[in-house]
Amino acid sequence: MSAHTDPLRLALWQCAPIDDPTIDDADVVERNLSRLESVLVEVAGRADVLITPEMFVCGYRLDAAQARARADAVTGPIATRVAQLCTWYGVAVLYGCAELGRPSDRPDAEVSDAPVYNAIRLVDAGGRLLATHHKTHLFGDIDARAVSAGSQPPPVVEFDGWNLGLLTCYEVEFPEMVRSLAVRGADVVCVPTANMPAYDEVQRILLPARALENQVFLAYANHVGAEADLAYGGLSELLGPDGTVMVQGDRDEEVLYGSCDRAELDRSRAGHTYLADRRPDLY
Repeated sequence: MSAHTDPLRLALWQCAPIDDPTIDDADVVERNLSRLESVLVEVAGRADVLITPEMFVCGYRLDAAQARARADAVTGPIATRVAQLCTWYGVAVLYGCAELGRPSDRPDAEVSDAPVYNAIRLVDAGGRLLATHHKTHLFGDIDARAVSAGSQPPPVVEFDGWNLGLLTCYEVEFPEMVRSLAVRGADVVCVPTANMPAYDEVQRILLPARALENQVFLAYANHVGAEADLAYGGLSELLGPDGTVMVQGDRDEEVLYGSCDRAELDRSRAGHTYLADRRPDLY
């Protein structure tokens, strides 16, 4: 993976989910894709990558039937639409959706037997799918009632000379997950999320620690507002590799902009040699 000297410009979209039980599944998805296009109009020319909250396209507070009804195959219509939007506006997008996995290998297996995952997908400005990741650490019954846990490690993807590690919400709260990305060369860890105000300590305490101990930039894009019985806490943020909060939102809808600078990363890593000083033989 090659190094690059140009800053990486990020846009973190802190937005509220559509919370209207009278709207059918297809309409929720369509409205969210239209909202995505509206934001890309604003972001185009100002950011290289737009990060949405967790499960943005379909909504997060779902039951199993809703998640399946709103799920998209890897090459499905949602994927096709987002790829088209990325191409039109010249912006890469990391977005969350429900993803339909493959049916089992049984001869009688049907699509209805296929697992549904809480997925994030990174699509470049040319519409090419760079990676998809299925959330591995499910957050209690909220996740478990709707989706299956992923079984593959999170990816590290080269993007314009930067190495992007991808995690979803609760996963960033496990130090092993972020460290696994760092030791594989991640420069920036990108985290679509759906965190609640009761867990503001994630943004206040855990994220600065994760960034500092792993010497990475960390971008965390959260929902605001409410969905069914859940309230979301916002406080989306971009942190530097020294744990400093560079940009942070409040509790309202907004697009936050920030840049990751290679020189800053190099300076921080020269002064904090945690990765080089590790003793994996001891642990």
